[in-house]
Amino acid sequence: MKLSHFTAHPWHGVAIGEEAPKIVTAFIEIVPSDTIKYEIDKASGLMKVDRPQKYSSLPPALYGFIPQTYCDEKVRLLANDKKVLHGDHDPLDICVITERNIASNGFLVRAKTIGGLRLIDDGEADDKIISVMADDPIYGGIDTLKDAPQSLIDRIRHYFLTYKDFPGQKRKIEMGEVYERDMAFKVIEAAVADYKSKFHY
Repeated sequence: MKLSHFTAHPWHGVAIGEEAPKIVTAFIEIVPSDTIKYEIDKASGLMKVDRPQKYSSLPPALYGFIPQTYCDEKVRLLANDKKVLHGDHDPLDICVITERNIASNGFLVRAKTIGGLRLIDDGEADDKIISVMADDPIYGGIDTLKDAPQSLIDRIRHYFLTYKDFPGQKRKIEMGEVYERDMAFKVIEAAVADYKSKFHY
């Protein structure tokens, strides 16, 4: 393997993983203790502050995206909902459940896909893949969403329905389908296809 003298761009320069969509590489932008919402700057690949969290709601799992994915027409078609006008034109989001406390963001992790949530954010398909950290000592044996603790899935759902709210205003976010592993695989594959179409890879 040829080594680079430069840091890879987290979105474009990191492989999704040979076992995708079952096990994918995830780049983590936010950890559960973060009171600031961080995300990558798409042009440079550097981490940036998106906004402070205005309320006390904190992410219940590691949160980031799957490299070399993009949510566009193929992801929209999977939603099969007239309210969904297009994908959100971002990399595919992913939550990674682990029992370990991780204090800082900006790292890669192997994540085993177990299901997903389809959020509709002002007409955009904004899917959230749900996964467990591969080989996690507590959650690593979970294979499907129905096997995960329901209280944890409920916290993830509640977080994404409310995390863009600001004092005095409420953003219109709807929860669409909550889907199992097989549909999550299709969403990941669609986002990979959308990425290849967008970036001519």
